[in-house]
Amino acid sequence: MVDEIVNRVVESGKDGAPGFELPLLLFAGFRSLIDQLHAELARQGHPDARPAHGFALQAIGRDGATASELGRRLGVSKQAAGKTADRLAKVGYVERAGDDADARRKLIRLTPRGADALARSAAIFDDLRARWVRTLGANRVRDIESALRTVTPDGMWRLDVAGWFGS
Repeated sequence: MVDEIVNRVVESGKDGAPGFELPLLLFAGFRSLIDQLHAELARQGHPDARPAHGFALQAIGRDGATASELGRRLGVSKQAAGKTADRLAKVGYVERAGDDADARRKLIRLTPRGADALARSAAIFDDLRARWVRTLGANRVRDIESALRTVTPDGMWRLDVAGWFGS
């Protein structure tokens, strides 16, 4: 069995790279960007921000979300979404408030601190992309982005990473 797996790895790498390396390189690039983002966010006054927080804050959005909506957007249960919202509230990124349109609903809304974390994240990502451009060149970065857009489904800006990894 082990010999068969080794032979498949060797066969898959005939063009110079084994197939398993691609997802690992993509993840390593993602992880590098996220780690750099969070180091800079900490320097800019957001030491409590965690990678999962960014996905949750984006899923909450400008208009807020109920725990059920947040759960659907993140791909987790309503209870898990509620716990995420509790953690975000504890560090000051969200608050729970009534919904003006429906008094029965409780919305999770970004606080000014949560909105600030998202705005700073966007600016930091712009800086990180600029670093990649300085390192790799603008054409190569555009080629990477174009290639990834080609192989990913349209509208694939999914926020359910935590739920996907956890399932």
